[in-house]
Amino acid sequence: MEQSTGPYRRLARLSPALLLLLLPLLAGCAENYPQTTLVPRGDFARLVDDLFRTTLWWALVVFVLVEGALLIALFKFRGRPDDPEPRQVHGNTLLEVVWTVIPAFILVMIAVPTIKTIFKTSDYATGDVVQVEVIGHQWWWEFRYPDLGVVTANELHVPVNRTVNLRMTTGDVLHSFWVAQFAAKRDVFPKRHSPLWFKAEVTGSFPGQCAEFCGIQHARMAFRVIAQTEEEFAAWVANQRIGSPLVNAGAVPDSIPPDSLETAGRALFGSAGCIGCHAMVGTPLAGTTALMGPNLSHVGSRTTIVAGMLEHTAENLRKWLSNPDSVKKGTLMVLPRKLTDAELATLVAYLRSHR
Repeated sequence: MEQSTGPYRRLARLSPALLLLLLPLLAGCAENYPQTTLVPRGDFARLVDDLFRTTLWWALVVFVLVEGALLIALFKFRGRPDDPEPRQVHGNTLLEVVWTVIPAFILVMIAVPTIKTIFKTSDYATGDVVQVEVIGHQWWWEFRYPDLGVVTANELHVPVNRTVNLRMTTGDVLHSFWVAQFAAKRDVFPKRHSPLWFKAEVTGSFPGQCAEFCGIQHARMAFRVIAQTEEEFAAWVANQRIGSPLVNAGAVPDSIPPDSLETAGRALFGSAGCIGCHAMVGTPLAGTTALMGPNLSHVGSRTTIVAGMLEHTAENLRKWLSNPDSVKKGTLMVLPRKLTDAELATLVAYLRSHR
């Protein structure tokens, strides 16, 4: 009886190790993983993916050769009880040349495409490109389109099949810009500019992330790349130019009806301290760029708030405005006083009306 249960006991002891080995295989079965680098959607990401696959195939060749030679040696030349003393060998010139030349050849085959890819991706693109200035902040991203007169935050709109040039810096600490399906990670430094470019091949909304630890809310310093057709992108630009700090030097009237929640919210926006950090169309600081917080002129058109942390709904916006620190611990957004429920309702209505 003891002998029959022995294999089962051994299997039970090995079960945790087997489960750990299965986890990577199960992870590979996931579909629509949002930040996968294995499904490139742009030319930059495709260059990196091709290099990765080239390196992987050469690594597979090395693995097969090395493990194959090891298995042959184990089974063909294993010692037996009646074997004579083996012949002593003190070197083989041909063998040493072969196992020096083969690794050198493999390294060259990996190094050449690697260097070519580095040169292709290390500078700005030229030609008919969309210029975007990217500024990292704790903990949100600012996007400026100097040639188009647009300033926005946390949502990078790009046209498909047209290269986008990113000129990136940071207003505080070191960050790293990463949008997995379009481009590689690129560190962003204070008082320096880092280049990055890509061309989206499909429309849709794609997640991006800060990939360099930058403080308590680093994990929630996200953004989205929204790839659109040329017509959709042109319409978005035309709308965003209204009240843009890069176009309008002063206040631009908005279309808020009198005696409405939005009117009360506009007054509260000015008196509660919001105007001290945020540009907003229809206010005296609509044409200002040197403010601490994101430009809110068209915040109602954004799909997310709090740097991609929350879906943009009235309920989530109200939650954020009522107590920012409870939503995003350590946030630099500080309210001068606690707002009443009635005030929150007017401010939410005012912000969401600006599309």
